[in-house]
Amino acid sequence: MVQSQQTPHIVQQRGEVQVRALMHRFGAGRPVLDNLDLTIRAGEFVALLGRSGSGKSTLLRMLAGLGQPTRGEVHVPSNKAVVFQESRLLPWMRVWQNVALATLPEGKADRTRAERLLGEVGLSHRTDAWPLTLSGGEAQRVALSRALVRDPDFIMLDEPFGALDALTRLQMQHLVLRLWARHACSILLVTHDVDEALLLADRVLVLQEGHIHMDVCIDIPRPRHHADPDFEALRTTLLNALGVFVD
Repeated sequence: MVQSQQTPHIVQQRGEVQVRALMHRFGAGRPVLDNLDLTIRAGEFVALLGRSGSGKSTLLRMLAGLGQPTRGEVHVPSNKAVVFQESRLLPWMRVWQNVALATLPEGKADRTRAERLLGEVGLSHRTDAWPLTLSGGEAQRVALSRALVRDPDFIMLDEPFGALDALTRLQMQHLVLRLWARHACSILLVTHDVDEALLLADRVLVLQEGHIHMDVCIDIPRPRHHADPDFEALRTTLLNALGVFVD
């Protein structure tokens, strides 16, 4: 366990995600993350729920290496990727170039690999399109392809379907499950949607006041259905934990 006097420590590693005694505060305010412990096993799909201001986005930023914690240890796979709610595609580059952008540190942009990933998300016909011609769902499919192009061990999804219509959101949820099964990476999904968390994840965490308030293993076989009594029982439990009390 990391003691309070120790400095923050972020380690790039392969395999599972480990967070120990993580604390982060902005200025002199109360901690946004407070002595948080978390393990995500290799290949595990974990969903993170929490009210606005609970620290979800701050935790993701720490795991992504986009911020330095005030105190604690963060061990994450060195090969990781993030998909945000906004696709963040570069409008002056073709679709395949946006996907291949992550391969540039290796040398020349790898069009073959980019096109293979675009095929996996059903966008083989849009490889040469400009981002501004894409629908919201298509843009997020491109963002998923870009995240996968370097075969990451760990992918963080920061409410990636929040801006999509209900039908497209369902299609994207099924797509993410297929990609996860195919690529065998760990996934952390940050979401406000309890049903989405239950449909997709192996475990659902509820973040409250900067620490893990609830950690629930989802043993329901996939594909999962809202009409399943076990699904409904877990839904009620999680909603209650979030302060939404259901009779």
